[in-house]
Amino acid sequence: MASTDKTTAHWGAVLALTLCVSTLIASEFMPVSLLTPIAADLRLSEGTAGQAIAVSGLFAVLTSLGIARASAGIDRRHLLLGLTLVMLVSGAMVAFAPTFGVFMAGRALVGVVIGGFWSMSTATIMRLVPPPDVPRALALLNGGNALATTIAAPLGSFLGQFIGWRWTFFMVVPLAALTFAWKWLALPAMPSDRQAKPALTLALLARAEVRRGMAAVALLFAGQFAVFTYLRPFLEQHVHVGVSLLSLILLGMGIAGVLGNGLIGRLVAHSLAQALIVPPLALALIAALLIAVGTHAPLVAVLLALWGLTGTPAPVAWWTWMARTLPDDAEAAGGLMVAVIQLAITLGAAGGGLLFDAFGFAAAFLAGALLLVGSALLGLADARHASPLPERNNA
Repeated sequence: MASTDKTTAHWGAVLALTLCVSTLIASEFMPVSLLTPIAADLRLSEGTAGQAIAVSGLFAVLTSLGIARASAGIDRRHLLLGLTLVMLVSGAMVAFAPTFGVFMAGRALVGVVIGGFWSMSTATIMRLVPPPDVPRALALLNGGNALATTIAAPLGSFLGQFIGWRWTFFMVVPLAALTFAWKWLALPAMPSDRQAKPALTLALLARAEVRRGMAAVALLFAGQFAVFTYLRPFLEQHVHVGVSLLSLILLGMGIAGVLGNGLIGRLVAHSLAQALIVPPLALALIAALLIAVGTHAPLVAVLLALWGLTGTPAPVAWWTWMARTLPDDAEAAGGLMVAVIQLAITLGAAGGGLLFDAFGFAAAFLAGALLLVGSALLGLADARHASPLPERNNA
C-alpha cells in the first residue's frame, strides 16, 4: 500500500478524525440514553428498541470483514469522506423516521460507517504521522471516543426531555457536515495500491493466540453491552430516578470514563496482562453489585461512575495487544477486531434485551457479569503471548 510522507505529521487530519470518532460514537450509542422515549414513540418494548444498537453492530461486522479488499485501489481520503456522508444521511433518516423499519435502516447505515472507519483507523493514523507520534495520535483518537461517551448519554437524555428524541438525533447531522468539511480540508491523499492483496481478515484466526484474544474481546464487549444498553430503563424503573438525576448519573459515568482513559496507558505500560484482566473482573463485580443495591440511587451512581472509569478505557488494552500481536497486517487486523467487537455488541445488546424483557434487569446484568469473567480468564492466557510493540510504521 502506498504511504504518505512518513516525516510529515498531519495533525489537522488527526483532529478531524477525532471529531469523526466523537460524532460516530455519539450517533452509535445515542439510543442508550433515549431508549425509553424511542420505545414509547414507536410503540415498542425497551428490549425491542434496544435492537437499534444490535442492528448497527451487525452491519458494522459485515462491513469490517470485507472493506479492506472491497476498497483496494480507492484513495483512503475519498473513502473516509464517503463514509462521513453516509453518517450524515443515517442521522437524518433516524431523526425523521416515520416507522420502525426506516429507523432501523438508518441505524444499519451507522453500522456501515462504524465498520468502515474503525477498520481503517489504526492504519490511517500510521500514515498521517511519523512512527514516534503514532501512540500519541492513537491516544488522541481514543480521547474522542471517551469524550463522546461522556457527553452523548447525559446530553441525549437531558435534551430529549426538551426537544424530543428525534431532534436530539438530528444534532448528528450538522456535526457530520462539519466533520466532512474538516476532513476535506485536512486529509492528504492516501492512495491504495490496487495490485497489493491485503491479508484475508478471517485467515488471521489461524493463529491460536489470535483466536484466544478475539474470544476474550468478544466476551468483554458482549458482557459490557448486555448491561450498558439497558441502564436507562434500569435507572428509571428500578432505581426510580427522574430525567435530571438520570442525566447527572450518566454524566458522572462519562467523566469517570475520561479519567480512566487517561490512566489506562500507565497500566498498559506497567503490565499488559493486568490491563487485560483487571477491567473485565471489575466490571463483572460492578454488575453484580448493581443487582444487590439496585434501589439505592447514591450507591448506584457510585457504581456507575466506577463502571465508566473501568469500562471506557478497557478496549485500549486490546488495541495495544493487537499492535503487538499483528503488527504487519494493520487493516486486516483492524477489520477483524472491529468485526468481533461489533458482533459482540450485537449479541450482547440483543441477548440482554431478551433477558431484560423476559426476566428483568437482574438476569441481563448477571449474564453480562459471567461473560466479563470469561473475558478476564482468556485475557490471562493471551497476554503471555504478546510481544513488544513494534517500532516501525507499517501502513
